[in-house]
Amino acid sequence: MDLLNFFELSLFEILLIIFTVFIASVIRGFNGFGFSATCISLISFILPAIEIVPIILILEISVSIFMIPYIWSNINWKFVFQILVGISIGSPIGLYLLKYLSPNIVHLSICGIVIFFVILQLQGYSNKKINTLPIKILAGGLSGIINGLGTLGGMPISLFLLITKVAPIVIRGSLAAIFFIADAYVLNLSFFSGIVDSKVFYRALPLILILPVGVFIGNKLFVKSREETYRKFVFYFLIIISIIGIIKVINNI
Repeated sequence: MDLLNFFELSLFEILLIIFTVFIASVIRGFNGFGFSATCISLISFILPAIEIVPIILILEISVSIFMIPYIWSNINWKFVFQILVGISIGSPIGLYLLKYLSPNIVHLSICGIVIFFVILQLQGYSNKKINTLPIKILAGGLSGIINGLGTLGGMPISLFLLITKVAPIVIRGSLAAIFFIADAYVLNLSFFSGIVDSKVFYRALPLILILPVGVFIGNKLFVKSREETYRKFVFYFLIIISIIGIIKVINNI
């Protein structure tokens, strides 16, 4: 009971968070993104977004480290640094919005963003002509805003990579590299803006132990799966949990 009071959560809430982080880490190892979307869509039933985001930032940085052995040789570093230019501009804007918007607005916005990007990706739209430096910086800026607002920045960048017909194995590697650097940057901003406190680290540290197991399982599934199968599975899952989140917000209004 003392431990539960220390984390300021019930036993059921702690178990739900552990289960969510495990599933999210499997998805991350499987698809290269979706960890944050999964976590924030489900954990937001327990904690407000402003408390969830710093925890997820720490976990995102950690899960990227655990993915290094699986993705290092498939990272497009030129693309990574071009995207990071936009992210460095957009992230402070997202954090500002996170700090001053109401939890319901943030939750509803994040669920809507997830559904919007997933539906676009399911349409299979492609256009290699947008693979230019200005569009990459714009995509990075949008990603930075969304990442600061709700750590969902992987969605617009994954959309860009899918539209420009980049191989899934490169998408997976490049996203992991981008968000290791970007989330470390946003976590630093969160600390100086007062969003991160000691309670965030206490809540995040036990969850880090779950990540390598989920990433290992996700990687095994990725190696054995077909491209269309693994994408559709994750996309439909994200749509379902986002719809649940929207229903929850509407019921609370």
